[in-house]
Amino acid sequence: MTATPGRAGFDDDLVRRIHREVGLRLQTTQVGRRNDGLTEMAGIAERQYARKLIADVLSEHARQRMDGGQAPLDTTVEQQLGEAVYAAMFAAGALQALLDDKDLEEIDINGCDEVWVTRAGAAYAEPAAPVASSDEELRKLISSLASYAGLNSRPWDEANPELDLQLRDGSRLSAVMSVAERPSIAIRRHRFEKLTFEDLIGNDTMTVEVADFLAALTRARLNVMIGGATKAGKTTLLRAHASAIDPRERIVTIEKARELALRKNQESHPNCVEFEERIPNAEGLGAVTIRQLVRRTLRQNPDRVIVGEVLGPEIIDMLNAMSQGNDGSLSTIHCRSARDAFDRMATYAIQAEERLPHEATYRLIAGALDYIVFIKRDLQSGNRRIETVLEVNGYDEGRVLSSEIFAVPRAGAHAEWTGTPPARLDELAAAGWTMPGGAGAKAW
Repeated sequence: MTATPGRAGFDDDLVRRIHREVGLRLQTTQVGRRNDGLTEMAGIAERQYARKLIADVLSEHARQRMDGGQAPLDTTVEQQLGEAVYAAMFAAGALQALLDDKDLEEIDINGCDEVWVTRAGAAYAEPAAPVASSDEELRKLISSLASYAGLNSRPWDEANPELDLQLRDGSRLSAVMSVAERPSIAIRRHRFEKLTFEDLIGNDTMTVEVADFLAALTRARLNVMIGGATKAGKTTLLRAHASAIDPRERIVTIEKARELALRKNQESHPNCVEFEERIPNAEGLGAVTIRQLVRRTLRQNPDRVIVGEVLGPEIIDMLNAMSQGNDGSLSTIHCRSARDAFDRMATYAIQAEERLPHEATYRLIAGALDYIVFIKRDLQSGNRRIETVLEVNGYDEGRVLSSEIFAVPRAGAHAEWTGTPPARLDELAAAGWTMPGGAGAKAW
């Protein structure tokens, strides 16, 4: 092993090992605090505690060296090692300045010196300064971030070229190497952790009438799928739906990499469990897929099941869960329109090991799903708006029957009530909704 230039007496492998151990101990402490009803340590308190853990692990490392007949590290070298571990946990090098910029929504890195950022409300990205001096340094930086993220350490190397994780500030990072000329990293920022329908009215995503209806869907415990293209704002809208859930309900979320972070809002979601897909270890063992987690969720006594994003065969288990009593479940899916979501779900289902034909999937959708909400991002302005709210009305002659309750009447306009009364009017009325023009309190 070759020591990193500028570091005397230790190498990157040792930094990673100590970093991993400290990260696991800190994670265990944070989970214990949550289980005891306490808030997680944050800011200065978390950093001070991490300093203590680093000192503890370094002391153990020194004893192990002496037990093995080796001399302990020089005091100066040990201090440098501790600082390297601390920096790996709480800093992201030149990337940190971008992560600290609250106005950024997206950070795209096509190699160390080709960086693009998209600001809130902007339609297109703009160039930014390099985040590393070389692609190798960039790879080490991302690998370091991955070793303390999510629920378990995630390797990013030639054997594991794909990486998905949640950064400490809640941002979602996706990275890939060895499939392009240079490493590619995409970071999606979530600028508002606590988001409500009122916030989305304020930023022009929807009208009061639409927000009133969507909040009623959630309160009425109807099953909702949120559809849209990449960058459309699906996760943001999902968070707003979650804000309308009764705090007394038990929520189980399932994600490829934790992103929703509902547990951080203990006031609104005090009884929330966040499941995260687990990748296999170096021996190919220990993997836990999204599909397995959806099935496991049914034994976790949930009042609500939220799957952050349906990307494959787990759609079968999700729809089964919805049709077997998990009312009020929520999820998102990539699609081009509200009705296209039906075909997208059928495509995922036929790719599963069950090879479920389209007709069977459509029947499953009709018996499980109540509404599809489609959100769209305007490519010219960057604005995100609700375009369609589609009610699922059953199955007939090889297709899912549906009706538009809200739709955009013309280009550039907000979605409006189509005049079609929902078939589930009684449930929605009990949740506080009245048809536009009628009297009654708002549901949100």
